[in-house]
Amino acid sequence: MGYKDAYRDWLSWCDDAEKKELLLLKDEKEIEDRFYKDLEFGTAGLRGIMGAGSNRMNRYNVRKATKGFADYLQDTYGKRCQDGVIIAYDSRNNSADFAAEAAHVLCAAGIPVKFFTEPEPIPVLSFSVRHFRAAGGIVITASHNPKEYNGYKVYGPDGGQLVPRDANVLSRYVENISDLAHIPCTGSKELLTRLGQDTVDLFIEEIYKQSTLKGNAGNLKIVYTPIHGSGNIPVRKILKRGGFTDVHIVESQEKPDGNFPTVSAPNPENQDALQLGIKLAGEIGADIVIGTDPDSDRIGSAVLHNGKYLLISGSSMGALLVNYLLMMKGKELTGKSTIITTIVTGGIGRDIAGKYGVQVEETLTGFKYIGEKMSQYEKDGSHEFIFGYEESYGYLAGTHARDKDAVVTALLICEMADYFKKQGKTLIDVLAELSKEYGYCLDKLSSYTLAGKKGLAKIADIMAALRVKDVQEILPDIGEIRDYAKGIDGLPAENVLKFILKDHSWIAVRPSGTEPKIKVYCSLKGKDEEETSRRFLMYKEIWEREFDL
Repeated sequence: MGYKDAYRDWLSWCDDAEKKELLLLKDEKEIEDRFYKDLEFGTAGLRGIMGAGSNRMNRYNVRKATKGFADYLQDTYGKRCQDGVIIAYDSRNNSADFAAEAAHVLCAAGIPVKFFTEPEPIPVLSFSVRHFRAAGGIVITASHNPKEYNGYKVYGPDGGQLVPRDANVLSRYVENISDLAHIPCTGSKELLTRLGQDTVDLFIEEIYKQSTLKGNAGNLKIVYTPIHGSGNIPVRKILKRGGFTDVHIVESQEKPDGNFPTVSAPNPENQDALQLGIKLAGEIGADIVIGTDPDSDRIGSAVLHNGKYLLISGSSMGALLVNYLLMMKGKELTGKSTIITTIVTGGIGRDIAGKYGVQVEETLTGFKYIGEKMSQYEKDGSHEFIFGYEESYGYLAGTHARDKDAVVTALLICEMADYFKKQGKTLIDVLAELSKEYGYCLDKLSSYTLAGKKGLAKIADIMAALRVKDVQEILPDIGEIRDYAKGIDGLPAENVLKFILKDHSWIAVRPSGTEPKIKVYCSLKGKDEEETSRRFLMYKEIWEREFDL
């Protein structure tokens, strides 16, 4: 069916509101983009721009995904389905409505649902799946994407996102749902249980077990912004539980608001998202600024150093936390103690772990793979999980969840900053000391948005070209090429290319799994920031010219 036929088909059965939206469309390219394909249920679930159409995030696609999930659960787990599904959602527009749609479809299928009544962080959902021994979980979220987006993530009974092996099976169930107009969505109200702050408080007590200072916090002055997301209450609760009393909230970003009116995108990786926090910090003389994204699984930070607030990258914060946690654990570490990171996470965290005799395991990009490793360790006892992290500002300490957790990380970052403040150091000072000991490493991510049908084709063309070109003609200092599409290093096949340079620096390229982007990761070793930054800009100019980015 072509996009025009798909457009006419939707008009024949969709509700009046969607029909009105579609009939107002005059741009043929917009119609094509909405209908040239179905919104794909991939390994990250659903994610797309909200609106009417087969390639948009809307209640019909939520119902379709949930009916497929219900069928998958019943065929896979049988009676275990009666353990139910936990549903949570973030602060985005339509998130609560999409979550309610999912709950209704599950109840109509006879599957009990526990439903959070307010926006809650992803780690609360992951914890709750494990705590209530549920058969699975759903989170309505598009993470740090712009306001136009929303999404749908699925979690297994271990509290982790489904890995491709399971997600591919589920996607076939979803694809089998063809009649979107008649998906049952009326079930017994007795199957629906509401969850509130009592469950959040259980989560807070569980993550407090990761505290390194055990309430003995000093006088660290903190600015926190939830960036209009779900982290406001949980983060403030855990900081209070940790003994931090001098915490200041960015009022204009405090309340959940799916329009994210104060930022271009609610991404704590970007300085823009933390700018109001930095402004407030400057006014009150705060030591540190922390900010969480809408579903509170990622966290960014800026630290006061020599009169300026300096951002800390995801890989650098990961290295700082590895150093701090291993130092604080000391003699508790054993031969099984393990850090997990990803193939595109740079920095010196691996070297730090080696100093402490701690094992390091690498996974593909995505915290679902870290969660999978954790569940494997839990079953076979082969390793003891200490910490997991990825360059995209996602971290987890503790085994209470199987996804990244900005709430527990907020506590640990503040405890770490407080610990070193008592020694007269900032986290920037500590980074400098680590660089001196292990060598300087610059980590940079360049993302290029290539939207629509043509954009997706260009991303595919770039990845194909990199596999057939003599890349050494472009970057002559390449020593090794690693193509993860071949399923190397015991990892599942993934569309990632990694170019190892002769000095053991590296450049990796992959399409985003959740956005219409191609991403280029650089981890460059060198004498100092000036030298590595100059080298990075040289490489960046080369690939942007070569691929017209």
